[in-house]
Amino acid sequence: MSKVKPAVVPLHQLQPGPPAADCFALLTEKTAGTTQAGKPYFNCKFRDLKRTVSTMIWADSDSFAECEDEWQPGEFFKIRCIFSVSEKYGPQITIANIRAVREDDKADGFVEGDFYERSRFDSEAMFEELTELADAEIVDGPLKAMTLGLLTEHAVALKRLPATAGRFYPFPGGWLEHVLSVTKSCLILVDRYRLIYPELTPPLNRDIVVAASMLHDIGRVAEYTVSDVPGVPVEPTTEGRLFGHLALARDLIRLEAVKHAELDRELLMLLEHVVFVHLELPAWGSPKLPAVPEALILHHADDLDAKLEMYVRCLMNDRADGDFTDADAVLRKPLWKGRKA
Repeated sequence: MSKVKPAVVPLHQLQPGPPAADCFALLTEKTAGTTQAGKPYFNCKFRDLKRTVSTMIWADSDSFAECEDEWQPGEFFKIRCIFSVSEKYGPQITIANIRAVREDDKADGFVEGDFYERSRFDSEAMFEELTELADAEIVDGPLKAMTLGLLTEHAVALKRLPATAGRFYPFPGGWLEHVLSVTKSCLILVDRYRLIYPELTPPLNRDIVVAASMLHDIGRVAEYTVSDVPGVPVEPTTEGRLFGHLALARDLIRLEAVKHAELDRELLMLLEHVVFVHLELPAWGSPKLPAVPEALILHHADDLDAKLEMYVRCLMNDRADGDFTDADAVLRKPLWKGRKA
């Protein structure tokens, strides 16, 4: 009598305990280690869009040689496993069988896009919109040229970058989605406050607010290394670990400014300052306190956009029972999801 093949269940729907179930998963990390007895092992992490699990591949495992020689982060696998949740280590799987995904797995429901977050919007279209805004809204010619120069030089990375590694917009295209949203908010705010405070001398510098909104996170291109493999998290660079994206943004702006000798030096210094201090608070990583009002516009537009995205993602992804979400790891609180209004 033939055995019944387990049904394919999404990784995030696996329930603890036997029997074993089949699922598809993306390998995102493979870390080599050595036991106290000197035997090698691999700690592997697999995920779908809503759950990440880990498993240990020990030296005496049937899968060890294949894991060591063939498994690569960014590859998809069909896995027969038993799911469990460790109080110390979190979600785990014990693998019974594993193989690379094949073309015929699509008949069982395998869809590559189900395994990693990505922006809801097309990166090419967002980049085009951002550069069109720079061209249309920045009046000062050299400042416009410098801003467009930086965006164009790093276009390939910017289209793939998340806004952050794990806090807000932490997915490919997230950098563009965040920066485009912040820029649009800044345009509304700077125009409103220029009308409210016409007596301010000099007036709020609209060009600086727009250029800084577009370049406030440009340092991420030097802070992170982006994998060519979808779904593999970004990794911090050495420079990113040592200096962070604010200092790296100032470096990139200064390097680009050298190409634009006609750019007004005070205007450049103003741009550098607004980008450098836009986090505003030392506790958030700002190296200096803002000394110009333009920095406040960028700070609050940036902070609002980041926090609202985190709230929305928490509410949309939560699977907890009841009227409140689980306490979000980044927000450090639960949100009310049971409201009807």
